Amino acid sequence: MEKKTYADINFRQALALINEPGAVLVDVRENWEFEEFNEGGINIPLAEIREKRPLVAPYHTIVVICTNGVRSKVAAMDYCRVPEWAAKQIYHVKGGIIESE
Repeated sequence: MEKKTYADINFRQALALINEPGAVLVDVRENWEFEEFNEGGINIPLAEIREKRPLVAPYHTIVVICTNGVRSKVAAMDYCRVPEWAAKQIYHVKGGIIESE
C-alpha cells in the first residue's frame, strides 16, 4: 500500500488554496500565539490535533501552518496517517507564517 504524503507549499500558495471551496487552514500554534496574530482559519494547537480531527474531517483540502513550519510539518504527517483521509489533499506551509514577513 502506498503511503499518503503531504505537499510543501509557500505562504502565497496557501492563501490561494484556502479560498477554494472545501479547503481549511489549520493553525497549529498555541492559542495565545493565534490570538496575537493569525491568518484566519481554525486554531488547533499541535497537542490537540488528534482529539480535534472531527473539526477538520469535513474538508477535502487541509492546509497546515505554524510560525516557522516545524509544528505544522508534524501535524501534516499525522493527518497523512489517517486511513479515512486518503483522498484528502494535505498541504504544509514550508517556512510558516514568518515566510510571509
